Amino acid sequence: MTTSKRHARTEQLLGEEGLETLKGAHVTICGLGAVGSFAAEALARAGVGHLSLVDYDVVSESNINRQLYALTSTVGQKKSAVAEARIKDINPECKVTIFDCFIDEETTEAILDRPMDVVVDAIDSLSSKVHLILNAKERGIPTVSSMGAAGKIDANAITCGDLSETQVCGLAKSVRRRLHRKGLYEGVRCVYSTEPSRKNPSTTGEEPSDDGFRVAPVLGSISYLTAIFGLKAAGEAIGIILKKEHGEGH
Repeated sequence: MTTSKRHARTEQLLGEEGLETLKGAHVTICGLGAVGSFAAEALARAGVGHLSLVDYDVVSESNINRQLYALTSTVGQKKSAVAEARIKDINPECKVTIFDCFIDEETTEAILDRPMDVVVDAIDSLSSKVHLILNAKERGIPTVSSMGAAGKIDANAITCGDLSETQVCGLAKSVRRRLHRKGLYEGVRCVYSTEPSRKNPSTTGEEPSDDGFRVAPVLGSISYLTAIFGLKAAGEAIGIILKKEHGEGH
């Protein structure tokens, strides 16, 4: 398969300039779980030329119901390694950079102190999420942040907007509160749902969260819902990249 055929439909839609803009773009995706895996997939297929992937976790059997990289054959493998192999199979020209780590003060500097166009935040740990958003904002890097996707089933309730506009979502409310304490009130794009979460605590205790950054109470989730979150996040990221190229800001 030639490169031109690989991206022919994208070029037909966006034009040669638009495709070249995506090829020259760098997106960092933090968290390769139910949301981040689908965001990475869409960005790779769209032709984004450089993807940085941040996740330390391994695939577990309980991931199979919703995570793109979770298969019977990949259980026990590093999510970042599975992601890299899949992205390279989709687009061998895509540069993939792996950060096998948590998001904290030390690692954030290494991850963000590089030229990039957008950060996709697919972390569900509140402290890590807030830390990432603040540090990206300080560096002038646009962020697309995924809010709470667990406990929801209504695909039509998923939308995008500024974090300051979010409603219903408990995670978004908590993120807003912490960002307000740091003086950040707007300017963070996010994907969120206006559907109230279903309260369905698991009897199985705790397990690593979808993003791999903490141990968390198990919450119910379903395949299509989390995938839509990831795909919408990718769409927002691509929109930011294309607008920047045309000088429209973000």
